[in-house]
Amino acid sequence: MGFFKSQLANVVEWEEFRDDMIFWKWNNREIKKGSRLIIQPGQDAIFINNGKIEGIFQDEGDYNIESQIIPFLSTLKGFKFGFNSGMRVEVLFVNTKEFTVKWGTKNAINIPSPQLPGGLPIRANGTFNFKVNDYIALIDKIAGVKNSYLVEDVKIRITSILDQLLMKWISKEGKDMFNLQANAFEIAKGIQEDLDMQIIDNGMTITGFNIMSFNYPKEVQDMITKTASHGMIGDMQRYQQVSMTDGIASGKVKGGGTAADMAGMMMGMGMAGQMMKNMNQTQQEQAGGQQTPNQAGQPAPGGGKIPNFCPNCGEKTSGGNFCANCGQKLV
Repeated sequence: MGFFKSQLANVVEWEEFRDDMIFWKWNNREIKKGSRLIIQPGQDAIFINNGKIEGIFQDEGDYNIESQIIPFLSTLKGFKFGFNSGMRVEVLFVNTKEFTVKWGTKNAINIPSPQLPGGLPIRANGTFNFKVNDYIALIDKIAGVKNSYLVEDVKIRITSILDQLLMKWISKEGKDMFNLQANAFEIAKGIQEDLDMQIIDNGMTITGFNIMSFNYPKEVQDMITKTASHGMIGDMQRYQQVSMTDGIASGKVKGGGTAADMAGMMMGMGMAGQMMKNMNQTQQEQAGGQQTPNQAGQPAPGGGKIPNFCPNCGEKTSGGNFCANCGQKLV
């Protein structure tokens, strides 16, 4: 019974398909007479004999290997199935889709910065895309020794060098260390080119690389936020005044008669001084509007000086040569 069972035809298909699997190898089994090949959507089937590609089949469907596949194999197209033996080949199934992988820095990267002697520690995250594009290189470097290959395997290789590439492209001249998001596209483009060179020998290519965000330490982020909130202030003195006001208003400036009291006194003195200045200016403007050429204390038209008060009755003079109350001549 076992003898006849061994002669049964095989179904050659991707038996352990996973959405995160890049390729899977059907191997170490004979293809019998009447065997079938099943190719699912998004898969390519590559027939390999002694490490050499015999044929690549890309159209989905259910095929009779003897009549529809063997005639197209490069060196095995003359193979005739015998009753007691089959054809021993390997069939590599490749996932043809583009994979999208999330990435993120495990540890903070210290980017050299003149403002921070120890460097600026940042984290970043985003996505990258890749796909298989060279079957010969894939078989030569990976599939020749592995039966399957996962997206996680590629991710491990990419993330192992990603920190170095981030440091390289962030450190390029002209980058604002405190506004890296503005240069995210340029940084990502450079990293994509370098990553592509790293995996191209394995038969794959990086089709996209994106940086979603740069993350600073809380202290640095707070500084960036505060600087932006006071961006409209043009000089350091005003910045300090506004910061002091913010501190008093929020209750953060305390000291039991020291810092808070001093700050309050300085603000009070400043406000009082400004009020006195405004009052004096208003009085001067009002006084200037009431004066006339014959006002008291000014020279009279006929010569002499008109007194402010009548020397006879003491009534305030109105600017004429005679007192309006008693008629006393004033000049």
